[in-house]
Amino acid sequence: MTTPPYDEFGLFAENAAEAGLPWSGPPRVQRFSIDIGAGRRISGLRWGDGEPELVLLHGGAQNAHTWDTVALALDRPLVALDLPGHGHSDWWADHLYTPHRLADAVAAAVETVAPQAKAVVGMSLGGLTALRLAVRRPDLVPCLIMVDVTPGTGDNPHKTAAIVAFVNGPADFGSFEEILERTVAHNPGRSVQSLRRGVLHNARQRDDGRWIWRYDRIRPTADGSLDFGPLWDDVSAVQTPLLLVRGARSPVVDDADIAELHRRRPGAQVAVVDGAGHSVQGDRPLELAALIREFAFPAD
Repeated sequence: MTTPPYDEFGLFAENAAEAGLPWSGPPRVQRFSIDIGAGRRISGLRWGDGEPELVLLHGGAQNAHTWDTVALALDRPLVALDLPGHGHSDWWADHLYTPHRLADAVAAAVETVAPQAKAVVGMSLGGLTALRLAVRRPDLVPCLIMVDVTPGTGDNPHKTAAIVAFVNGPADFGSFEEILERTVAHNPGRSVQSLRRGVLHNARQRDDGRWIWRYDRIRPTADGSLDFGPLWDDVSAVQTPLLLVRGARSPVVDDADIAELHRRRPGAQVAVVDGAGHSVQGDRPLELAALIREFAFPAD
């Protein structure tokens, strides 16, 4: 079968058209790669000119392009990182990508590319990473937005069963159509066009012709489980303004999580996005962009 053409920066017009955003030509987006020490590198996308005002961190098994439509809607200078083990960033030999270790790596990157950012936005694993970062380096996180995740995410396997089954599925595929078909089956509420873009950004073809994902088989905790419960102490400790965005159709965050969030951090705000599943940035990007704008830039 014919390999689909891929231009990393050639799909933004599709994002804009599908979201109903005005289009006046390609945005200014550049890919960068920086050394974070120990011979490891982090890659990412820098949107716009001037000092980045936001840092965006994707979820497990995703990459920086998951934020493309949100970035177009925000129309502000920002940085979207590929977490280690994802996208164009280096994979780690031990495959251990815990929020603690990721936060250290992200801190090194943010210090270099976005030290004056007004907010850090993290979804799923990226949200827990942002939480850890806010505690360890509050100077880099003046404002924290967590998207559809809390430290209670792993306390019930039913919350993440569908996600885990998808991410831990086949390691390779016979064709692009095969990997796209699996993705469509996992995301029945999304358009095939948007999922095709996502797969183009998040998969690549090996020399033998088979297709593989652009992410490592991550271990998010030392024992390979999804027990993030100890991070509730970070919720208690974080001092920065905090917004939790919850997808109304997602099982990942439940009412008990919200109650615990408010118990530990009474001032935290919670917003629920109708029609969104776990990937709020993919399902309802304009609504998420509006929430980010309102919370991080209230004076605008």
